[in-house]
Amino acid sequence: MFRAALRLSVSGARSLTRSPPQYAAPLAARCYSHGKQETDEEFDARWITYFNKPDIDAWELRKGMNTLIGYDLVPEPKILDAALRACRRLNDLASAIRILEAVKDKSGPHKDIYPYVIQELRPTLTELGIPTPEELGIDKV
Repeated sequence: MFRAALRLSVSGARSLTRSPPQYAAPLAARCYSHGKQETDEEFDARWITYFNKPDIDAWELRKGMNTLIGYDLVPEPKILDAALRACRRLNDLASAIRILEAVKDKSGPHKDIYPYVIQELRPTLTELGIPTPEELGIDKV
């Protein structure tokens, strides 16, 4: 009996004095994505293809533009060209003007971006008959 009590007290005392295992874990590298990185050209091609779908509907157009504007970038004029042509196929002038307003808003404090985009889109805007917000006078509201 005494032997059993002594064994329990010795093993109990050992567990109190045990130090944690002495090993060094390797530092983990953070890998947020295992997929391949998309290049700028692939990104542009993906969005141009999306907006050039012949059966795109108004909901898909708005969803695509909402997603595109949500990125931390101002869309390239060639992507906006495809989006404006999709607006024309849908006969949706309001969405086309909203796209231009979103680009102006997205340009933020960089005053040279929006005029560049309008300059690049001018032939498309003229061809499709889409006025800019400035031409409509709604940029001052």
